[in-house]
Amino acid sequence: MLSYRHVFHAGNHADVLKHTVLLAVLDYLNQKDKPYWVIDTHAGAGGYVLTAGRAKTHAEWFEGIGRLWQRADLPPLIARYVAAVRADNPEGKLKRYPGSPLLALRATRPMDRLRLFELHPADVKLLAQAIAAAAPDAQKRVQIRQEDGFAGLKALLPPPPRRGLVLIDPSYEDKRDYAAVVTAVKEGLQRFANGTFMVWYPLLQKNESIQLAGKLKKLAPEWLNATLTVQPPSSDGLGMHGSGVFLVNPPWTLAAALKDTLPWLAEVLKVGAGGTAAWTVEASGS
Repeated sequence: MLSYRHVFHAGNHADVLKHTVLLAVLDYLNQKDKPYWVIDTHAGAGGYVLTAGRAKTHAEWFEGIGRLWQRADLPPLIARYVAAVRADNPEGKLKRYPGSPLLALRATRPMDRLRLFELHPADVKLLAQAIAAAAPDAQKRVQIRQEDGFAGLKALLPPPPRRGLVLIDPSYEDKRDYAAVVTAVKEGLQRFANGTFMVWYPLLQKNESIQLAGKLKKLAPEWLNATLTVQPPSSDGLGMHGSGVFLVNPPWTLAAALKDTLPWLAEVLKVGAGGTAAWTVEASGS
């Protein structure tokens, strides 16, 4: 939806989970000396200023990346993530937050390619500026399309190198996004059966959210589902109490790494001094 801007939520607990997993997947893909593509269906603005405008007003990052910034006891996956955010903040003070496109651009190699979709006209311009500023070879490696990522994805699969990650991260403000996610993964696997598909989703007290992971599990034999809950569901049934990441064809090492990481992360990011938090990691065949 064009009313949605990710700047409202940049750097929050959901971004911490999503971007930690994203970097783990990309680092795994980098272990093989063959190129791959990263396709981001809802890329956003690329990067966000946390100290001004809407990010400062909403300030959700205080309870996300802000809680991790000065810690010295970070688990390896979280240390990797925080180091990637530090690349946007060379002076050491947390002022900027890189979105998925910038994190992917910096994590990938010169032979890899990015294909980024963003429908919002203002964010498309900001995305192009952020990519151009971040990499001198951006024109060669990255293509940005002002288009609905659900519709545009079909034409890109399978990518020429037959290796790749498809990141699907809509706003879910329109409940039709849930069905669109399932369709995108189902049709994507028909074209790119060995590709890695990564879906971020909110944990809400809505049937669409509750049922999404179950529907995705039916689409492929190899999957992983990880969730992070930072507070109990609200009594009025409103608001997001956590988020999840679902992967088809995940790295075989990821489930164990997340089981080592998420207990620590849940404790650090839980809302309120006496708050409660939870985590889950499920994987096919386990």
